[in-house]
Amino acid sequence: MTKLSVIIPTYNEQDYLENALRSVRFADEIIVVDSMSTDRTVVIAEQSGCKVISRKFDNFSNQKNHALAFATGEWVLFIDADERIPYPLRQEILEAITSEKHAGYKLNFPHFYMNRFLYHHSDNVLRLVKRENCRFEGLVHEKLIIDGSIGKLKNPVLHFTYKGLQHYISKKDTYAWFQAEQMLKKGKKVTYFHLAFKPFYRFFNSYILRGGFKDGIPGLTVATINAYGVFSRYVKLLLLQRGIR
Repeated sequence: MTKLSVIIPTYNEQDYLENALRSVRFADEIIVVDSMSTDRTVVIAEQSGCKVISRKFDNFSNQKNHALAFATGEWVLFIDADERIPYPLRQEILEAITSEKHAGYKLNFPHFYMNRFLYHHSDNVLRLVKRENCRFEGLVHEKLIIDGSIGKLKNPVLHFTYKGLQHYISKKDTYAWFQAEQMLKKGKKVTYFHLAFKPFYRFFNSYILRGGFKDGIPGLTVATINAYGVFSRYVKLLLLQRGIR
């Protein structure tokens, strides 16, 4: 029988982890890779029978690649503590790993904000893969690399993305530093094009082209903060280039 491992990276996720674990009980093993949490995250994971690995965080790719070395399943599903696998998706996942039609599958993630799912702010992300030869690359918004074809599952992940406006903005700022550091290593230079047009286009793409306006005020808010995230990324790159942080 095909074996499935689930990997969940955590840091101070005591309010979210238990429900995430409950949603993936169908897996053969659950691995929690924890970035030295100071709350009850590790206790919850251990009491739930998970394999817990503690590792000081340096970047997202290294954290997940480290956890991969402990997985024993032929297939691996990556989720975050604020994500849930509903029953219809669970069935799809089990069918997919049994059929082995592809080497990996993208899952759909509609954003959850202001107490509603924003189906016009969704992402399709590679999260279910054959373990052999898979790896992550990149400091943030890390990319999962596999050998073979990629399919897409239909039923969405329940993703409780943002815990509030302040958390949303803070998350964007944290990611922006990682993205700025990546661009600095690649020798990218900041221009007015990056500071003015790119944030505007991110808003236009999110709100108009992807239909975010259909999600009402939450859609407008998400599009605006996404644009801010792009602007913040290039401002931080400019600061790094000038030796200021």
